[in-house]
Amino acid sequence: VQLQASGGGLVQAGGSLRLSCAASGRTFSSYTMGWFRQAPGKERAFVAGIGVGVWSIIRYAESVKGRFTISRDNAKNTVYLQMNSLKPEDTAVYYCAATSGILTMSPDLYENWGQGTLVTVSS
Repeated sequence: VQLQASGGGLVQAGGSLRLSCAASGRTFSSYTMGWFRQAPGKERAFVAGIGVGVWSIIRYAESVKGRFTISRDNAKNTVYLQMNSLKPEDTAVYYCAATSGILTMSPDLYENWGQGTLVTVSS
């Protein structure tokens, strides 16, 4: 599956952005999807993930719980990340990723990656 992330930009602290990740292929619904971010000088870190099926498991990093919401629309082959109450420390390049395995926070276990979209939060 090929992934294309979009929706990044510059926003003031407290603002909101919605990231989208469009996937190619007809098997999108069978992939567990994740969002990761990488700030300058830091390692890529898990942000949120959503599993497959009607009762999709969802997991968030502690730092974004209550502020970010991940969702997927299998009919549109798209996964979203709604980001509210943004903070300067949320500034990073955000990546979407797909795995044929179970939901995991480890980036090493995701086989497919989008190109990244930059989110900048000003104070």
